[in-house]
Amino acid sequence: MPKKFAIGLALCASVFIAFAEETKIDWHNLREAELEGKGWSETKAFYDRLPARAEKMVRPPVWSLSQDSAGMCARFVTDSRTISARWILRKSNLAMPHMPASGVSGLDLYVKDHGQWRWVGAGRPTSATNDAVLASHLAPGTNEFLVYLPLYNGVQNVELGVTPGSHFSPAPKRRNGQPIVFYGTSILHGGCASRPGMAYPSIIGRKLDRPVINLGFSGNALSEPELAQLLAELDPAAYVIDPLPNMDAALVRERIEPFIHTLRQAHPKTSIVLVESLAYADGFFVAPRKERYTASNAALRTVFARLKKDGVSNLHYVTGENLIGNDGEGTVDGTHPNDLGFMRMAEKIEPVLRKLVK
Repeated sequence: MPKKFAIGLALCASVFIAFAEETKIDWHNLREAELEGKGWSETKAFYDRLPARAEKMVRPPVWSLSQDSAGMCARFVTDSRTISARWILRKSNLAMPHMPASGVSGLDLYVKDHGQWRWVGAGRPTSATNDAVLASHLAPGTNEFLVYLPLYNGVQNVELGVTPGSHFSPAPKRRNGQPIVFYGTSILHGGCASRPGMAYPSIIGRKLDRPVINLGFSGNALSEPELAQLLAELDPAAYVIDPLPNMDAALVRERIEPFIHTLRQAHPKTSIVLVESLAYADGFFVAPRKERYTASNAALRTVFARLKKDGVSNLHYVTGENLIGNDGEGTVDGTHPNDLGFMRMAEKIEPVLRKLVK
């Protein structure tokens, strides 16, 4: 064999070996990280949002939607300069006509940079079983990361991958560890964010650096007594009640007041924030659409006034005015926010919560 050819083969082999070493991954189950957004431990599947016994308590659509992992996230610490993930989804349908697969079924990675959570990478799904690099060529050093799970899909298993020999551990418990519990509709559930971290409860969680529990149930936030009972079992820093886009005025008058009384009876001092329906982007020009949300909001204001008159304390209110702006650019379909709309919602609701959860 000619000497130059042999040297060339040796160089190719060394490059291949080096590449193979670089692509090796140490995998860690997400359960090794600090999981947040799960209100109950006794769940039928690990990443369910409601306890197993709720299957016999709530309507079938609510139970089915509770298997989506909306709002769940995990914090971890690593010095790895590459972070990978592999995750198995519960549903094969990765996207919706008005919401991309990256938000419905993807992962979303943030890093804490000088005390602020900043986006650094994402996992875009291609099938029910996925394997992706979330971020690479990260700055040297040990950092705290936050990974969000899919909004409109569930997960059977999630693993995070780091380079061999890298440190990996759960992030420290938060100083402000009491979560904020959000209850609401498809909007709160996360429709139609481009990434899981862009649902407005998650944006608020990052702004306040506090865990959140997302109990959004798409099309099914009807404020049933059973849901009030379940929410009352939790021990949050505050409740945010945002179901109006799913409720007409009659249902608001019938159900919101007893719903709030159930929460207040269980938690006499916990802050409760009522949120009006956002103004549909086409409401200025389509009369039935405007009548729908203005009637529900008027009913909620009446209920709020009555609750305050009856002595329900620490009850707060967010109006729907300019909740997603008034330029018509905050939604994908007139109702469901895009990322801009979600940012605007967070910017209006977060200051109210900041004063309540110090």
